[in-house]
Amino acid sequence: MTVIDPIADMLTRIRNALMAGEQHVSVPSSKIKVEIARILKQEGFIEDYQLTRDEPQPFLRLKLKYVGGRRERRPVITGLKRVSRPGRRVYAGKDEAPWVLSGMGIAIVSTSKGIMTSEEARRRGIGGEVICHVW
Repeated sequence: MTVIDPIADMLTRIRNALMAGEQHVSVPSSKIKVEIARILKQEGFIEDYQLTRDEPQPFLRLKLKYVGGRRERRPVITGLKRVSRPGRRVYAGKDEAPWVLSGMGIAIVSTSKGIMTSEEARRRGIGGEVICHVW
C-alpha cells in the first residue's frame, strides 16, 4: 500500500495508539521519522524509540509515555497536528518560528541544518518548513 504522506501516517498511528492505551506503536522507518522520534524523546513526549532491522522494510518502534496511576493514566501527548502537507507547504522564517500553546508544546521544523524544534531554530536564527505541532 502506498502512503502519500508518511509523516501524517506516523502521527495518526501515534494518536490512535494513545487513544487505545497501547504501550508501543510501530511505524515504517525513514530518516525523517527517526529524527522526529529523537525530538519527541528529547522533549519528554515518549519514553524511548528503537529501530528494528526487519526485511524488506525496517520499522521504528516507539514506547509511548503515560502519567498517573493505573486508573487515572493519561498520555503525555494530548495532541498532534500535521502542519505542512504535500498539498500545502508551510514555511516559517527565522523570526516567525511558531509557539505552540504559549510554549507548552513544540513545533518540529525541518531546516537546512537538520530537523529541530522551533525553539532551537529560533536560537540558531534559521527558518524552515514546519512539519508538525505536538502538545
